Amino acid sequence: MEFKGRNVLISGGSSGIGLELSRQLASKGANISIFARTIPQLENALAEIQKFHPGQHSFYPTDISNEERVNRSIGQLIEKGWYPDIVINSAGVVQPGYIQDLDMETYHWMMDVNYFGAVNLTKAVLPGMLERGEGYIINIASMMALIGVVGYTTYAASKFALRGFSDALRMELKPHGIHVSIVYPADTDTPQLDYENRFKPEVWKKIIDFVPATDPLPSEKVARQIIEGIERNQEVIIPDTGMKLIFKLNNILGKGVYPVLDWLHNRAIKQIDNSNQEHPPDSGF
Repeated sequence: MEFKGRNVLISGGSSGIGLELSRQLASKGANISIFARTIPQLENALAEIQKFHPGQHSFYPTDISNEERVNRSIGQLIEKGWYPDIVINSAGVVQPGYIQDLDMETYHWMMDVNYFGAVNLTKAVLPGMLERGEGYIINIASMMALIGVVGYTTYAASKFALRGFSDALRMELKPHGIHVSIVYPADTDTPQLDYENRFKPEVWKKIIDFVPATDPLPSEKVARQIIEGIERNQEVIIPDTGMKLIFKLNNILGKGVYPVLDWLHNRAIKQIDNSNQEHPPDSGF
């Protein structure tokens, strides 16, 4: 696939992986339109892209969880003669925590943005793609779309839903000349990860410490490998060697991966308990 002259619509394109995709695709000659909620971030992102890679770039303040707002923004794009050739569903939110500590509003929020946001945007652009007989839809999932782990009942559920949606969508749209890819990135150095780390359960942090080569990936590298995957029409894009191994093991072992996760979990709990015994909290006296 060539990007020069193509119209690429990116949700969540003002920050993180979405912003880096916007930069790199603009450098390849694509026309970029960004959907996100925060106007100052959108303005900064667009100014940066225009400064280094001038083109027919734009942004639209859009809450992708709001179907009506998504349809309105797509309508405004089309009124200007700007038809999306490629759509990247990159917008997402995360809120780690144990189920007993999270309210139902958080569960609905995660599904509304991470899953229904992608559905809303896909349905809004699909009529034009079907009419033209071509298009490309890329959904950014997560490692959590493969394996649910402690502290991520909200996020994992929303990403599993996105994975199922992407698999079914790929099969439905392929006969119409429309490609669908799903991306499974590992932890990526973004503002969202900074926020996530503030709430990540201590036990999951310990588990990550046990696993080699799990440092966050630079967003530049992740975006570059996603773009390379799109260029090759890869249906599954995994921007990290470690994640590729997890993907293969998960497919081979299925539920057989559970004992490994349980062993890591128990080891982490014991290490935390031992640390607390060695360094008890100050009594205040």
